[in-house]
Amino acid sequence: MLIYGFHSVGSRLKRAAATIEELYVDGGRQDPRMRELLALAKERGVATHVVDNQRLDRMAPQRRHQGVVAIAQAAIPRVDLDELLDGLGEPPLLLLLDGVTDPRNLGACLRAADGAGAHAVIAPKDRAASLNEAAIQTASGAAESVPYVTVTNLARTMRILQDEHGVFLVGTADDAPMSLHEARMPAALGLVLGAEGQGMRRLTREGCDQLVRIPMAGQVSSLNVAVAAGVVLYEAVRQRAAPSPSG
Repeated sequence: MLIYGFHSVGSRLKRAAATIEELYVDGGRQDPRMRELLALAKERGVATHVVDNQRLDRMAPQRRHQGVVAIAQAAIPRVDLDELLDGLGEPPLLLLLDGVTDPRNLGACLRAADGAGAHAVIAPKDRAASLNEAAIQTASGAAESVPYVTVTNLARTMRILQDEHGVFLVGTADDAPMSLHEARMPAALGLVLGAEGQGMRRLTREGCDQLVRIPMAGQVSSLNVAVAAGVVLYEAVRQRAAPSPSG
């Protein structure tokens, strides 16, 4: 598959350089950003080819490649969820997606998760977007920094998170009686979102410890799932940073 642009290629070089087979760069770019990327590629032992911009345009037509195109393995190394959680030195912050099938929405959710410092994004294998070129490019580097864990049974995984890892699960629903800003979120937290319009499946909804709604003041009844992910993640971050009421 192709990866292009400084953010996506640079992140892959830093975190999974072995998956990059060849790197092509625009010989007309001699700026510091390009020199930094080339130095990183050399350090990681990635073969680099200096070509003209027209060749890059042919390799990645109608893409904003910025003079950087990599041929890479599609698969990013898988992460075992239990090992990930057991190895954390802090309470987990997780984003769970149910029924999000648009890869660009997935990429935007990964980007929001990265910005908020989430430890993983979790989704079911049977109703989820794949981590394809569109998702990786939209994530703009976050596909390499935030593990994307697909599970066979999301409802069962939710029970394991609750029972074995002490994760409190907060789901979003338009008809929830409590507003997001009224909720008090514990440190070990999983935020559960469904697809725009459809919401969470019944078992997913029933598996949440608490349901909240995102306040909507305008005429639109719901937010895009990636926007909603950013809203709930940063509310969790805000609450984590706030002084304890007893303190």
